[in-house]
Amino acid sequence: MAQNSSHIIIKPWVTEKAASMSKYRQYVFIVSKSANSKQIKEELKRIYNVNVIRVNILSKTSEASQKKAIVKIKEGEKIDILPQ
Repeated sequence: MAQNSSHIIIKPWVTEKAASMSKYRQYVFIVSKSANSKQIKEELKRIYNVNVIRVNILSKTSEASQKKAIVKIKEGEKIDILPQ
């Protein structure tokens, strides 16, 4: 079943701990429960124009319809989650 790509990445997960992970080139996103690592990687490349090295998915969240994805990107790249 093909999924609409606009519903793969729901939103960035913005907490103090998640923000501190950015110095290690790791970012946290809330993603669709049906999204897989490959879809998340492709969507982040399309949205933020970054090269994703690794995607770790955490299925246990407070909302049953969502899950978290921790992504690590290539050295020298960054994702601007918070507006300047």
